[in-house]
Amino acid sequence: MAEKETAGKKRRLGDMQLFWRRGVQYGEVDLPFFLIVIALLVMGIVMMFSASYAWAIAEGKEGSYYAVSQMKNAGLGLVLMLFLCMVDYHFFQKKLIAIGAYVLPLILLVMVFIPGIGVTDGGATRWIAIGSFNFQPSETMKIGMVIFYSYVITKNYDNMRYFLRGMLPMLLALLVPAALLIKEPHISATALIVMTCIILIFVGGVNLKQFLLIGIIGAAGALLVVSIMSRNYDYIQKRIQSWVDPFADSQGNTWQTCQSLIAIGSGGLVGQGLGESIQKLGFLPESQNDMIFAIICEELGLFGAVSIILIFLFMIYRFMIIANNAPDLFGALLVVGVMGHIAIQVILNIAVVTNTIPNTGITLPFISYGGTSVLFLLMEMGIVLSVSNQIKLEK
Repeated sequence: MAEKETAGKKRRLGDMQLFWRRGVQYGEVDLPFFLIVIALLVMGIVMMFSASYAWAIAEGKEGSYYAVSQMKNAGLGLVLMLFLCMVDYHFFQKKLIAIGAYVLPLILLVMVFIPGIGVTDGGATRWIAIGSFNFQPSETMKIGMVIFYSYVITKNYDNMRYFLRGMLPMLLALLVPAALLIKEPHISATALIVMTCIILIFVGGVNLKQFLLIGIIGAAGALLVVSIMSRNYDYIQKRIQSWVDPFADSQGNTWQTCQSLIAIGSGGLVGQGLGESIQKLGFLPESQNDMIFAIICEELGLFGAVSIILIFLFMIYRFMIIANNAPDLFGALLVVGVMGHIAIQVILNIAVVTNTIPNTGITLPFISYGGTSVLFLLMEMGIVLSVSNQIKLEK
């Protein structure tokens, strides 16, 4: 009996050593990754309460309205994450499911333009209203494209190095959702989905020379599209002008950018203290949403901002570990797609808040307010955990 217990302890010790050396344990949740997700959610709700309190009261709501709403959505999202964690991710490799993941979001994007269903706000038609519930179909497109591309690349892997049989069909499949998103217009979602798909195409084994050539042509085309849209949509032109000279019209078009930079600058090294932001008191629009990173900088300073960035970097590191050890190509592509989506979104949000790029209206994952966003983010995390659950380590 004693010998069996000793052998069991040695086996468990060996498992622990493998866990820390390689990153994940077969048949178990990737604990570090799970804890990162929980940490980001908790920090997001805390900062949500701080950043949104004044705005909620100004709108005639309870001060905790946005934070409580986010907690409810996060709770539902966690349930969905744990459910998907227990589902075999190969379920999404079924032809009907993978194609549905592409077609259904497209239908929702088309429904945005149907009068009485689509909701227009600030010159953009991006939402669908069902009773009192509004959501952005673009969020479904993000996860849908990752699943669809992962399926197609896996099925067509041997042809991916050929342009006509590999890369071209993938690019054509990307044109339809990109065109619909541009029509809304929703530039940030378009850029996010396009760049995520490009990462998947690259990982899928395309010819490097062809990839670079298409990339140059695509970048030129994107600049042309933005140039044309800036002439047709006045708000895009104003955002570009605000980016070039954020203090040119500080009482008008560049107000949000100016207040964001003021918030960042006033935070200093350690910040004003949690809950002590001045800019959130009606000065910085969307302080609980797109601009919440500026409030983090103001209240928690450079230390808090760097801490958030480091947590996201550690999450990317865990993504890489899971992708590198995934049981098959499909699982690896799913994780790489989600990783690309998260990484690009974080970079774009911080770049917008710091005026590194023009304001595009993009949220900070897990931290910014947004029910649809947090729900689908947590569903993506569930799929990643499902992949990690099936990783086998050499004993």
